[in-house]
Amino acid sequence: MPHLDGAGVVDAVGDGVDAGRIGQRVWIYGATLDRPRGTAAEFTVVPAERAVPLPDQAGFELGASLGVPALTAYRALTVAEDGPRRLRPGALDGAVVLVAGGAGAVGHAAIQLARWAGATVISTVSGPEKARLASAAGAHHVVHYREGDPAAAIREIAPGGVDLIVEVALGANLDLDLAVLRTQGTIATYANNGDVPVRLDVRQNNMLNTRFQFLVLYTISNDVVTAGAEDVTAALADGALPVGEAHGLPLHRYPLADAAEAHRALENGATGKVLLTLAAE
Repeated sequence: MPHLDGAGVVDAVGDGVDAGRIGQRVWIYGATLDRPRGTAAEFTVVPAERAVPLPDQAGFELGASLGVPALTAYRALTVAEDGPRRLRPGALDGAVVLVAGGAGAVGHAAIQLARWAGATVISTVSGPEKARLASAAGAHHVVHYREGDPAAAIREIAPGGVDLIVEVALGANLDLDLAVLRTQGTIATYANNGDVPVRLDVRQNNMLNTRFQFLVLYTISNDVVTAGAEDVTAALADGALPVGEAHGLPLHRYPLADAAEAHRALENGATGKVLLTLAAE
């Protein structure tokens, strides 16, 4: 049964779990990690810590949009050697964060979480429509990387270089990243969209003291993921993670019976978040 993320109401609890959680609204992450039952269903079973209380003001569509994208963004924002290990308002005060691909689900969450934590946020995008989405997500500055001199545009915003880069296409963007990264800055990469090979100039990176942090949620400690879920929920409670067209993350809804069509939308590159909905909603 596929799908990692979701949102809903706790129907029952197992041994050792507070029965008071029955009826609680929750957002879910990692449902299929080492388990057979994901969230593409009316009911699923998950470890208690992966069903996180959903603030009253947050709807199920918002809760279901979090999971892997939000926690990946959180991880990327908390791996710098001289940066915070937890996010809260003020944690990134004075920092300049560059988010590559700000119109994607992880990029969207990274923009919102970085801004909530106090950073100045720059996003790179491939065209006007994605620029609109990154701006709607909250990016202070948006740079078209296919036009003009994107490195010069970023350096104009951050003359001393950016502190942290949240990267989705390391091979394709590496030259630009190194042109704008400050000395001892960090590149946190969670994907290599485009599959362009990554080739490193060792001397260039030695001189920059570049920190590369490769990341995926599935092989980090539970403590880190649990901390991330707590901080993402705090951002939710502050209203910092809205979704939808007006907030830079269009939602594409499909009934559960049309799950195959939802997967085709993903395979065809739908911009935004694809959601499965239940009749009861």
